[in-house]
Amino acid sequence: MEFLSSELQSGLILFGVFGILVTLGVPISFAIGLAATATITFLISFDQALFVVSQKMASGLDSFTLLAIPFFILAGNIMNSGGIARRLIELAKIVGGRLPGALAHVNVLANMLFGSISGSAVASAAAIGGIMSPLQRKEGYDPAFSAAVNAASCPTGMLIPPSSTLIVYSLISGGTSVATLFVAGYLPGILMGLGVMGVAGIVAAKRGYPLIPLPSFKEILFKIADAFLPLLLIFIIMGGIIGGVFTATEASAVAVVYTLLLAVGIYREVKVTDLPTIILESAITSSIVLLLIGCSIGMSWAMTFSDIPYAIGEALANVSENPFIIMLVINICLLVIGTFMDMTPALLIFTPIFLPVATELGMDPVHFGIMMTYNLCIGIITPPVGSALFISCSVGKVAIQDLIKPMLPFYVAVISILMLVTFIPEISLFLPRVILGYGG
Repeated sequence: MEFLSSELQSGLILFGVFGILVTLGVPISFAIGLAATATITFLISFDQALFVVSQKMASGLDSFTLLAIPFFILAGNIMNSGGIARRLIELAKIVGGRLPGALAHVNVLANMLFGSISGSAVASAAAIGGIMSPLQRKEGYDPAFSAAVNAASCPTGMLIPPSSTLIVYSLISGGTSVATLFVAGYLPGILMGLGVMGVAGIVAAKRGYPLIPLPSFKEILFKIADAFLPLLLIFIIMGGIIGGVFTATEASAVAVVYTLLLAVGIYREVKVTDLPTIILESAITSSIVLLLIGCSIGMSWAMTFSDIPYAIGEALANVSENPFIIMLVINICLLVIGTFMDMTPALLIFTPIFLPVATELGMDPVHFGIMMTYNLCIGIITPPVGSALFISCSVGKVAIQDLIKPMLPFYVAVISILMLVTFIPEISLFLPRVILGYGG
């Protein structure tokens, strides 16, 4: 390997070891950590490499910002058990019930609302899809179409705040403002939802799916009032963050307290005896996510130490001097990466590689973070490892092979909007500039 540069050799070791371990079925956290250790061992002794990678993992997790993740996970699990999804669906029926394919639009709107509150695409797909699928079957909807609508719309909550994914990006990008990222995610997330609704409306109109009967004025007022308290959480969290009342981490703790009051004290759909199970499930999920983050931080440091991001940046620069072409290549790379890697490790591993390239082209870090998050959202609804896709199949009782064809027009829609988000910066930066006075 003497004819290869040290950066290329390190890159081959890193991604080669990682690819082999993942193929062998090694859990991705361990695969990332072992690949990082193998790469550093190429440059220094094994004992030193083991010590350094372990130290970087521990120090990377020593972050106040990361405390938000377990709190938001706990809040999402409480909401998932507390009857909040059903109330948001009833509210969505008022907005989308008079459009062609009414229940499909209700599914999208409910995913946008529930996802933005819970911050989890998988939780949204399970909670909303679990309620909507039987309703759509009863009204004569094709189960594969219903599952496709649910899968395509559930990632909107990863962009519409509060979003744990954007918190992770803030950490790995060197401290990009969480509040700015949160505000920047609104328009792209809403556009993704509208794109899915557009496709669903066209398909539904062709198939003649029914509308929902218009409720009485009294029923409308009741449904709005019933969903008011869950929706108030969004205003409390975002109002508090934007107004400087509390940080994103403190907001996550506020979200837990508020959802507990709703689910246990007001709606009484979660019993006190249910809380140990919910807390245990949240602790397990948080442990998995944080271990993944720690190992990914170790890999990110290994890449930086080996100058791998610099080498990849140079390679991209050699592809073309046209910023449009380079950003297109980055998007294609991320779309491919997203098909076989979950969002969090992909974000942690590839942000240090692509962010310097993007900033060199004059791209704002907030804009890039939204673009990258949107891109990787598509990965969770694409095979072979799309977690939200499989959840939608499960709750919709549809085989994965039956879902691919109905998903194709939705892929076209969300990727088209991705291109708009990539090449029109104001989609991401308009609201931060207007609301926060952001000058990036």
